[in-house]
Amino acid sequence: MFQIDDQTLQRLQENAKRTPRRRANFNLHQTLEDPVQRFLNAIEPGSYIRPHRHRSPLRWELFTALTGRAVVLQFDSDGVVLERTEIAPGGPVYGVEIPAGAWHTVAALKPATVLFEFKHGPYAAVTDKDFAPWAPAEGGVGCDTLERWFHTAQPGASFPDKAEI
Repeated sequence: MFQIDDQTLQRLQENAKRTPRRRANFNLHQTLEDPVQRFLNAIEPGSYIRPHRHRSPLRWELFTALTGRAVVLQFDSDGVVLERTEIAPGGPVYGVEIPAGAWHTVAALKPATVLFEFKHGPYAAVTDKDFAPWAPAEGGVGCDTLERWFHTAQPGASFPDKAEI
């Protein structure tokens, strides 16, 4: 039996702080072919997660906050924020399920944020995510500005134009 304890979370949080992407994950599933993917994902503020959706195959995704605080944004196909939810282990919202095929992103609002993620497998890097064409690739110009925008973006706000970043 594997236990998710303070030491596991602290090691993962430290790993995330040291990586250039400012995030690290720990898989609980045995292989990428497992039909159920479940893992811990440590995310630090400043980690840009490009908006994406899961549609090949079409599948939902569940996030539950274990430590810290995160914002989950859902967008329409043009990059307009449809929904904003902050999740934290003390609530009032603890987690969210992203509908299958929905454009979304996640950003850490506090240091040492760790989320439990759950979604259908198997995982195949080539088809797992369909990235939003209106959002720059990770490491691209303006990613840091956009990640900060995620922190405060409200429903109805449009994804910033490249000229704005």
